[in-house]
Formats: sequence, C-alpha cells, structure tokens
Amino acid sequence: MDTPLDLHHGIPYSLTSWDAAMPESVTIDAHHHFWRYDPEEYGWIGDSLKKIRRDFLPEDLEREMASAGVDGVVSVQARQSLVETRWLMDLAARNDFIRGVVGWVDLRSPRLESDLESLATMRKLKGIRHGLQSEPDDALVECDDFNRGIRALKRISLAYDLLVVEHQLPAAIRLVDRHPEQVFILDHIAKPRIRDGLMEPWQTHVRDLARRPNVFCKLSGMVTEADFLSWTGEQLRPYFEIVLDAFGPQRLMFGSDWPVCLVACGYQRWRDLVFGWLTNLSTDEQARVLGGTAIEAYRL
Repeated sequence: MDTPLDLHHGIPYSLTSWDAAMPESVTIDAHHHFWRYDPEEYGWIGDSLKKIRRDFLPEDLEREMASAGVDGVVSVQARQSLVETRWLMDLAARNDFIRGVVGWVDLRSPRLESDLESLATMRKLKGIRHGLQSEPDDALVECDDFNRGIRALKRISLAYDLLVVEHQLPAAIRLVDRHPEQVFILDHIAKPRIRDGLMEPWQTHVRDLARRPNVFCKLSGMVTEADFLSWTGEQLRPYFEIVLDAFGPQRLMFGSDWPVCLVACGYQRWRDLVFGWLTNLSTDEQARVLGGTAIEAYRL
C-alpha cells in the first residue's frame, strides 16, 4: 500500500510526520555507538583507534550528554550482528535517554521477514544499517535480494542508514533511486577526503544525492576523516557549508559519532563546533538540525 502502517505507533508514517509543536530546546545526538570491547568482535578498531579499545556503555555517554546539554540519542550498530541489535534494544528499554536504535539485520536472508517481524515489536527500533563502506565493490546495491530487503523496511516504516565513503556515492544514488519512498539517512556526510583537502568529486555527488527528497544527512564523523591531531574547525567548515546548502536544515541532523570521535575530538568540543556553525541560522532552523530533523526521520 502507498502509506505503510507504522507498527510502533499505529498510524501511517510520512516524511512530514514531525510534530512542529515539539519543544525547540530538544537536542538529539542522532549517531553514537555502545560496545563491550572485544578485539575479535571489534576488529575494525585498529591501532590508529586504540584510544577507544575499551567498553563504552550508557553511563559513560550519559555523563557526556549532561555536560553538553544533549537530551536524547539514537544508538547505531557497530557490528553486523542480530545479537548486538537485541543488546542495543535492551539498553534502550532500560535507558529513557536512548530515543531510538539503528540496528542490523541481514537484508538478503530468506528469514528476513520473520527477523523483521520479531524486531518490529521493539518500539525503539527506528532503522537498519548495513556497512556498505566495507563492501569490496558495488555489487551488493545491485543485488535483487538486498533491494528486496530495502523494500521490506518500508513496509514496517524503518529508515535505512547509508554508511558509504565518498567514492561510493554514485552507487548510493542508484540505490536511493530504486526506492523513492524509503527514508534514507546518510551517515558522516559520506566521508569526504578531508585529510587530503579534497572537495571533488564528493561535492558534486553529495549535491546530486541531496536532490532526492527522501534522503537526510548526519553532521557526524567529520573529525575522523581529517588528521586526528591537527584538524581545525576552519578546515571542516566548508564541508559543513556544502551539506547545509545541499540538504538544508530540514534534512540535516546533529550526530557525535561518540565514542569513535574521541580519537580526534571530545564530545563537548564537537557539540560546541556544530552549535557554532549554526549561529547564523534562524532559531527554527537551528532547532531542526539539533533535534527536529532526527525526530522526523527516525520517528522519535
């Protein structure tokens, strides 16, 4: 049917479902992770990231949030595991400040429908993510089974987080074009080559992706695409200005990428930097980026 039933709220979900009456002071961190560190389970945390080779749990993040004036968060998967997804859902059930979870499920699995049905009973599940950035080529986004899985997300009103690096943007655009009614959320502004000071072809492709009205974008993950020790706000600002111009405040959202950001930047410092970039926007526009966009895109 044209408007899928929202199993969490019992009402049809649309891209304009955000309640404009939501208090403007609500600040949502739309992207962070939890884990109990295990070197085998988190092999992607290499030597350059050794600073975060430890546990990061709700009590750790809650302290950071209190200092930074953040009201709620969206917890995003860090492993491609149903076990981790269910663990994140358990943490969300026990911590009110976790407003939503972006989990993982095998979108190609013949058991996908039953897996999604079991997960969809969990009220705080808001999206699914598969790490496309780790795929060796673009074959997965062309795969019939994978695209069938994306169509299944729309039927139960789950967003799909796009985790890609800049050279994968053309493939991401092809994927989005196959699913014009599915909500997509671009993580980490598609990881431009900030360390090398390059804008192209990232700028051209991200502007092209932004022309699709069903795509939102997270202001997150930028410091770890720059040099961890020598990055500056002025170095990052042009990339922010491009996505602000491309997506507008209505489809841009704040995210910390904590604890990954800690290898280059403290939570409070990233919060202050983003808030500073937004000072030239109207109060309503700032409210969208800091909370309203995430509330709409993830139905928080």
